[in-house]
Amino acid sequence: MTTTKYGYKAEDWEAAKEEMRQILVERACLRGMIPYSDLVSRIEAIRMEPDSFALAHMLGEISQEEDAAGRGMLSVIVVHKVGDMQPGPGFFQLAKKNWGETRPTRRPAGSRNWTGCMGTGAASAEERVGRWRR
Repeated sequence: MTTTKYGYKAEDWEAAKEEMRQILVERACLRGMIPYSDLVSRIEAIRMEPDSFALAHMLGEISQEEDAAGRGMLSVIVVHKVGDMQPGPGFFQLAKKNWGETRPTRRPAGSRNWTGCMGTGAASAEERVGRWRR
């Protein structure tokens, strides 16, 4: 029996999640935001709608994994394309679950997040992403 997540084969889900994580890391290293619709349009492993429960769950998985690695909730940069230009309610629910609040005041000493990929000089996107991964 094939294992599935939200109707996708598990291996396709994991491939799409890694694709998504890479897109988010690259965008974060540029200190940019990305609308939900733009994000899903760049995923090739599977097709998702920008307002789908599957997308919300995948973003939640990425944020949980990145936060556990000490880099913060990477999905904070995924925002509504029009209107408030903020992350959706799922992001704030997860932040409250993880931190007990939606606006953390401190990260643990020595923790790294995506802002650490910004350096001086003209670094390539690959170099910035490499710094972020450390």
